[in-house]
Amino acid sequence: MDSTRRFGKYRVEREVLDEQRLEEVTQRKTHSDTHPSVTEWLKDSSRCTVPKLKRSVLSSFPVLYWLPKYSVWDYGMPDLISGISVGIIHLPQGMAYALLASLPPVFGLYTSLYPALIYFFFGTSRHISIGTFTVLSIMVGSVTERLAPDGNFKMNGTNITTEIDITARDSYRVQVAAATTVLGGLIQVALGLVKFGFVGTYLSEPLVRAYTTAAAAHAVVAQLKYVFGVSPTRFSGPLSLVYTLKDVCSLLPQTHLPTVVVSAVSMVFLVAAKELNSFLSPKLPVPVPVELITIVAVTLISNYAHLNSNYTISVVGEIPCGLSPPSVPDVSIFGEVIGDAFALAIVGYAISISLGKTFALKHGYKVDSNQELVALGLSNVVGGFFQCYSVCPSMSRSLVQETTGGKTQMAGVASALIVLVTILKLGPLFQELPKAVLAVIVFVNLKGMFKQYADVVTLWRRNKIDLVVWLVTWVSTLLLNLDLGLAASITFALLTVIFRTQMPTYSVLGNVPGTELYLDIETHREAKEIAGVTIFRSSATVYFANAELYLEALKEKSGLDISKMIIYKRRQEAKQKRRERRAERRAKRQAKRERAAKQQQQQQVFSVEEEAGWRDTCMDGNVTDNEEQGWTERENGTVFVIPTSPRAPDGHCRWEYLKGGDPDCTSLGWMSELQDGDTTTLGSSSEDTLSRDLERVSLGSLGKWTWDIHSIILDLSTANFIDTVAIKAMKNIFQDFSEIDVDIYMAGCQASVVEQLELGDFFSESITKRQLFASVHDAVLYCLNHRGATSFPRCESSVVSMIR
Repeated sequence: MDSTRRFGKYRVEREVLDEQRLEEVTQRKTHSDTHPSVTEWLKDSSRCTVPKLKRSVLSSFPVLYWLPKYSVWDYGMPDLISGISVGIIHLPQGMAYALLASLPPVFGLYTSLYPALIYFFFGTSRHISIGTFTVLSIMVGSVTERLAPDGNFKMNGTNITTEIDITARDSYRVQVAAATTVLGGLIQVALGLVKFGFVGTYLSEPLVRAYTTAAAAHAVVAQLKYVFGVSPTRFSGPLSLVYTLKDVCSLLPQTHLPTVVVSAVSMVFLVAAKELNSFLSPKLPVPVPVELITIVAVTLISNYAHLNSNYTISVVGEIPCGLSPPSVPDVSIFGEVIGDAFALAIVGYAISISLGKTFALKHGYKVDSNQELVALGLSNVVGGFFQCYSVCPSMSRSLVQETTGGKTQMAGVASALIVLVTILKLGPLFQELPKAVLAVIVFVNLKGMFKQYADVVTLWRRNKIDLVVWLVTWVSTLLLNLDLGLAASITFALLTVIFRTQMPTYSVLGNVPGTELYLDIETHREAKEIAGVTIFRSSATVYFANAELYLEALKEKSGLDISKMIIYKRRQEAKQKRRERRAERRAKRQAKRERAAKQQQQQQVFSVEEEAGWRDTCMDGNVTDNEEQGWTERENGTVFVIPTSPRAPDGHCRWEYLKGGDPDCTSLGWMSELQDGDTTTLGSSSEDTLSRDLERVSLGSLGKWTWDIHSIILDLSTANFIDTVAIKAMKNIFQDFSEIDVDIYMAGCQASVVEQLELGDFFSESITKRQLFASVHDAVLYCLNHRGATSFPRCESSVVSMIR
């Protein structure tokens, strides 16, 4: 009563609706009405109208939509403060992440400038900060060092030492990075123009988090040489991380102590300052630029203490003033970096769209996934012409931009201006900055990624398959490098989806008393199986990869092995026909003898001949009374019962398949006893007579009852599509089960599935829309009205009366 008052109740009274009647009631549209032809689609696409042109221009250039509405009074000051805060963070991160890309630090500043300006015109997210990012920097670094290793730029030196032409090496690495960035940007633009923005959805959150976690390990190993002041051999390809780490460990005895001291002091200061910054952040209007303060302080110390000349501590070196002119990237490199460019395009977009949608959901605006792909691609393409490398949003900078009050993309312009001033006027001031400090900044900023190892514990509790995806991604990225690791991770993640659709949960549904709900009888105690009706459901759609498994599961759950039962039925029907032919011959012989006998001796002769005929039958065909009138057989745990009287309109005998009842009930042993030696005759005049005779045989044993299976309902409510292989499998199910006189019905099909069934020529004279119902409940009611509840009693109280 309490639950009724709380949730209420409802009552619906309507006719039972099959698909044909449902289409009549709802006036379903035809395929041509909902799907225009190719000609019509081309005409509509090529037709140019003013509203359509306006929508196209505004979607391609989002800045034209929001900039005319921009309020300087409402948004100007928050965007300015936010942009300055983000710009200050850009400076240390740009220079530090350039080392990850194996490029001179000034190119990290270029990367923080140009792409942000391009995104201002084409981007749809108001809060993300475009620029350098850890993972992409590492991926670019793996490409530059693979195509431009130190060994290719050795100069003639002494027999003991070998000098490297650093200028030539860095110049070629910049060309490689620019070419890779332009190619990756072109891939992003192409995908965006063909509306392929959904490609980012194939990178699930566990995959992305595991990938970035493994990338953080690559970043740490790549920066160890700057922290310890050693020069390990650079490896590429699978297991390069292991080889590099092994080489660094072997060089630890040669550690440069002054560099380690600078690294340790800088790390302690940065960690303590960041923790203090986090503690005081609720009370501060803007975050304290800890990295910038560290860089300025260490640069001043290095400059006045001459750390480079006195202690041979490696420093950034010359930073040119001004902007470099644009240049066309070397297209001959495209063939060598196309795989890396594609990986950069996908990973960069996945990070960008995930951050963009997060902020859009929080602040109530929409991010266009396809336009974001185009905007990010154009940022990379244009940036590549100005010697930038691949960009995407940074979580740390984006959070600063959002928390400091940023409202629109104008904050990105403000941050770019800070970087521009630094490049033009302040660049030479950072020439004495130790590279070890930039490496330490990378270390400290990876703290958030290392916290993602806690995902293992979380996923262990929540979803084991996601945990396996996480672990496989992490291991493959560590061992196979970032490009091959990403490909292996995506492949494995897609395989888990395929395997889950190949091995879904198959269940038999039962009715919840008093409702029209049908739930899995194995997981719900109150769900009662309908007598004579098996309701079968798969938790996944049926398609080519699991169609065969679907049929096998249906056989297992229904307890009917179709192929064996068809063979067995045909064998028994052949025996029955032979019995009928023998009986017909006996009848003819008996009639002939009766006509020849005398009238006064006819009754006596009839009795004698009947007894002789019965003995002939027993000796010739092993037929008993119960075989002649109605008989039972047993095969593979299923009992076959066939009465001799016709039960179908076409006059042939309909078979009944007796299925075990409640698990607490006794098995079908009483049927075995009946077959083995019970001489009680089973009447065959009607179904009711057969039922009464069976009841007489098992009188007093009501706990042993089973029921016959006359209908199977396939619940297809979980299917969102159906292919030609699945349609063929469904046809075979209908045909095979009709061979053993079991009716098949389908229920809960979505309109798109029904449409695909029509296009696949599923419906015919033998399979009509009358066998497809709007819901499982409609199908159950039809089965019970058409074939009856059951021919045999059940252990449990029937739910038929409630349903009716």
